[in-house]
Amino acid sequence: MARRIVESLFSVLFPSDCRICGLPLLNISRLPVCPDCLGTIGPVSGKVCSVCGERVLSAYAETDAEGFPDCPVCRRIERPFERAVAYGSYDGGLRELIHLLKYNEVSPAAGVLGRMLAEALIPLHAALEQGKVLVIPVPLYKGKRRQRGFNQAELIAHAALRASALRDRFELASNILLRTRETRSQIGLTSHQRRENLRGAFAVARAAQVTGRDVLLVDDVYTTGTTVSECSRVLRRAGAARVWVATVARTQKLASKYVELEGFKVSPFQAFNENIELAETPEALKH
Repeated sequence: MARRIVESLFSVLFPSDCRICGLPLLNISRLPVCPDCLGTIGPVSGKVCSVCGERVLSAYAETDAEGFPDCPVCRRIERPFERAVAYGSYDGGLRELIHLLKYNEVSPAAGVLGRMLAEALIPLHAALEQGKVLVIPVPLYKGKRRQRGFNQAELIAHAALRASALRDRFELASNILLRTRETRSQIGLTSHQRRENLRGAFAVARAAQVTGRDVLLVDDVYTTGTTVSECSRVLRRAGAARVWVATVARTQKLASKYVELEGFKVSPFQAFNENIELAETPEALKH
């Protein structure tokens, strides 16, 4: 009762709105997001590739030697990392929460995102049982770091380690991997252009610290995988034994967003053209 009275008084004296849905906030919190919006953010559902985390269609998925599904791309190429995991899909409330941290400097969002990342790490616990793992956030170029005032990947990594059940098995190392030059935005670039854009953009400052070590590479979002792949290659060349990737969110490629209706394979484009209501249909195709 006392808490409800205090919260009601707070909402009158210090009115504010949820930064995601815009409705008035009725509770006291350092994070300006309402419980309903936070409640809509959940882990990725359905089968995902055991290597890169891309969504795979169950009826057409192939499995590896251990029975885990692999996407078509990971069956054709060898990734420079062992496995990439992510908490949720980069859309809706999760995307907005990440943007609040990155672009609006709402630092309490890092704690929530860190707890999500810690949950995403659970499938890696068995593989990371031996030795102390070096946790390396994907770095920003010094100019952007100075302009923003922080590296969101570093804040999320720090919060995730505090929340992880294996916190004693991790060692945060923020200044080992460096971004040596500024790169242009990856938006709108082809896969070849993305690789060229990042070629030579990262370097390891102290190779002796990564030699023979398992490394957990942390970032906020896995989009095309170009950034984490280039970072992983640089770390492997510097002597890292294995590199694992963990992000809060992952962009699921449009081509992979197929669902099954009564045994039939249906794509978002078919759903749009045939006016079928599907939960997997991208927001852009619903309008």
